[in-house]
Amino acid sequence: MKKKGSGIPKGYSFSTTGAAIKKPGRKDLAVIVSEVPAVMAGCFTTNSVKAAPVRLCMKRIRSGRGQAIIVNSGNANACTGKQGMRDAEEIIYSTSKILGIPPSMFYICSTGVIGTPLPMGRINDALPALAGNRGISSIDDVAEAIMTTDTFPKVLHKRVRVGGKTGLISGICKGAGMIAPDMATLLCFLLTDIAVEQKTIASLLREAVRRTFNRITIDGDMSTNDTVLMMANGLLGNTPITGRSEYLGPFRKALHEVTYGLAKLLVSDGEGATKAIEVYVRGAKTPADAEKAAFSIANSNLVKTAIYGNDANWGRIMAALGYSGTRFREERTDISFNDVKVVKNGLSNDRDREAAEALKSKEIRITVDLHAGRSSAEVLTCDFTEEYVKINAEYRT
Repeated sequence: MKKKGSGIPKGYSFSTTGAAIKKPGRKDLAVIVSEVPAVMAGCFTTNSVKAAPVRLCMKRIRSGRGQAIIVNSGNANACTGKQGMRDAEEIIYSTSKILGIPPSMFYICSTGVIGTPLPMGRINDALPALAGNRGISSIDDVAEAIMTTDTFPKVLHKRVRVGGKTGLISGICKGAGMIAPDMATLLCFLLTDIAVEQKTIASLLREAVRRTFNRITIDGDMSTNDTVLMMANGLLGNTPITGRSEYLGPFRKALHEVTYGLAKLLVSDGEGATKAIEVYVRGAKTPADAEKAAFSIANSNLVKTAIYGNDANWGRIMAALGYSGTRFREERTDISFNDVKVVKNGLSNDRDREAAEALKSKEIRITVDLHAGRSSAEVLTCDFTEEYVKINAEYRT
């Protein structure tokens, strides 16, 4: 996995500027542009309350094509009525004129406070700077401009060999609070210069989101603005990857590694978090049982606060399993913190003190073996601290 600042796919440029959308002194507007029209795919929040930019993107993604994405932080443009939709359309129209790209090829995303109209005067004043900054700003600048309560920008890259050529998948995302599945609260933009058939990239993106972003939870809340957009401009010059291509497997693997890596960054940066937690449930009767069990543990505030306090309180995990709806037998269940097994066959293994030492690590893996079947699931989360309450109590101030 390549780190930030290590190159981008061919044919993409970036621009950022500040519009004082929520507060002055920071960049909060960004544009991602492909040199040529690209194949597009997207996944969106399943919340019935959807922000204006989400509703616009859901209509445009039906074309499977696009060339540019404009995104703002500081204001979600959600629950803003007809004016919110007009504002989103106006931003697209104005930016398309400035950059010389048809409005139909533009997508728009917003993140921030819900229920507050966009400060259109300040945004319109700032838009011309996007043209002047195009090519000067970097992918890392975009990742920083879209942050809200994030404490660091999130960017990952992965190289893929396709037909003797090397392409690149780059991913940018933001998210630290209101993180719950279907989709986990985030904005994510995935860019590649590898040519991929539209129906194939749409299928691969849905699969990647289901296996990664839809398996993270920080606080159990779901946003109104969750959006993942992927662009494939084909400038690598390869024969487009299809469902039968010999390069489908390597591309799928690379895409999963990028989205999984970004998902881990999200939970490590959860609001107020001090530890990233992987909950791994195996030995379940069915995949659905494994997923229910893993989410029940990961969403338990009692489990999350125990991890924060370095308390190997496995009883809270057993309780979460019990109300998860998963079919299992308590007397067959094993529980481990990192490599320390604290429960064997449903009873204490007398290793709580050793486990408490293991919980002082910044990365925790909770492993539950139900010994009921062959299915497994993994969910990513983080600990729950006093700082989470403080951040969200002061979010609008």
